[in-house]
Amino acid sequence: MARLQKKKYNRILLKLSGEALMGDRGYGIEPGTIDFIAGEIKTTIKSTGVQMALVIGGGNIFRGVEATTHGMDRASADYMGMLATVINALAVQSALENKGIPTRVQSAIEMRELSEPYIRRRAVRHLEKGRVVIFAAGTGNPFFTTDTAAALRAMEIDADVICKATKVDGVYTSDPVKDRTAKKFDSITYLEVIKKGLKVMDSTAITLCMDNNMPIVVFNLKGKGNIKALVEGKKVGTRIGTDGKRD
Repeated sequence: MARLQKKKYNRILLKLSGEALMGDRGYGIEPGTIDFIAGEIKTTIKSTGVQMALVIGGGNIFRGVEATTHGMDRASADYMGMLATVINALAVQSALENKGIPTRVQSAIEMRELSEPYIRRRAVRHLEKGRVVIFAAGTGNPFFTTDTAAALRAMEIDADVICKATKVDGVYTSDPVKDRTAKKFDSITYLEVIKKGLKVMDSTAITLCMDNNMPIVVFNLKGKGNIKALVEGKKVGTRIGTDGKRD
């Protein structure tokens, strides 16, 4: 058996946006991208033994907020978005299990033929047995984003940190794609994120993390080895916490 490397975190929640699964496409799921993500997760788990849960958005298939601008009822649009996250969860589950990683999908909206219902104690038990748990359908309620679902599930399973995967390598003063003068934060406090209006996670999710002292690390998903380096405690991305300092 390979010797496990030292790790900083024993249990993490990895938050993936639906857009992260698109790759270079403008819509849907890009198989190569999901295969890369699954490979990064496998490498991290096999080398560190970390327990990992996932929350995946659905923006690559359907965005409820955008649909409401065209007259759709907000609750109905949000439920459609939750179903999109289930599609993504099943796709990631398939990619992980093709690489030999045992998984369980737990949905906040019951659909027995596809997934388990979300039960906190069962989720924790799966993690303890070395299975990756993928939380689908958000919180199961409209008007809440998958960012908020990630914050809620992270606290329910007693995760050590939320790892927020993005297209850039951390939190910047402004969008680095549009603003070349944007500066990256190595660390920042929850309050600074809210006051500066930085679009890291929605304000409900940030406030929930702040109230429960749940650290967040924002990092670039496309960087090979980033998830593993993060788990090992290396300086990757931007850390959001109470004091705004790296620990």
